[in-house]
Amino acid sequence: MLSTQHLTYIPYRGMVPIMKQPPKPEHAHGSDETLKQQSVVRLKRIEGQIRGLQKMVDDERYCADILVQIAAVQESLRAVARLLLRNHLQFCATAAIRSDDSRRRDEMYDELTDLFAKLVR
Repeated sequence: MLSTQHLTYIPYRGMVPIMKQPPKPEHAHGSDETLKQQSVVRLKRIEGQIRGLQKMVDDERYCADILVQIAAVQESLRAVARLLLRNHLQFCATAAIRSDDSRRRDEMYDELTDLFAKLVR
């Protein structure tokens, strides 16, 4: 049972526990340079797609055409997410899972579970 000193009052939702999370690294444990370059190129392309969307809205283009372009941007973002997920699994997650530190392994399992849940939405 949690003591009240570990709780913070949030008016709309009531009392919620505040759990201290271990600090996350600011940088990846490793990086595939080719994958990094591919991600940057794709993100620049997405940036251009977003500018195109802004122009379509400003020009009052047909809504269905804008929605099709939004779907294309979303798929482009998913492609970048897959690249970055591969890098995370290859370097960061693998290092943690192979670690002798059971706490580090468990934290990585939790992190991966949360990531997968967010990516499948």
